[in-house]
Amino acid sequence: MHIVPIAWMFVVVLMAAAEATSPDGTWLGALITLLLYGVLPLSIVMYVLGTPARRQARLRSERAESAAAAQASAGSSGPVEAGASAAPDDGRMAAGDAVAPERKEA
Repeated sequence: MHIVPIAWMFVVVLMAAAEATSPDGTWLGALITLLLYGVLPLSIVMYVLGTPARRQARLRSERAESAAAAQASAGSSGPVEAGASAAPDDGRMAAGDAVAPERKEA
């Protein structure tokens, strides 16, 4: 997978070297060639191509965290009253008020 970026950077380095050693070329032109033809486009392409791997890694870590939380809640839960649950939302939502703040007048 990395052979194409390596080859592209090889070509860009040769272009920059030709720019730097040319009688009409400058070191600044070589640096701009290296950055604008090599580093910037290659970093964008590699970031886009790495998206599926980052997504899979994120999903794996989320699954591992949820499995660890499920094991922790299952292992540490004692006797539970009828109709009650130890963690109905698996600890992902903030606790709310059980009683309404206002009551209706009849």
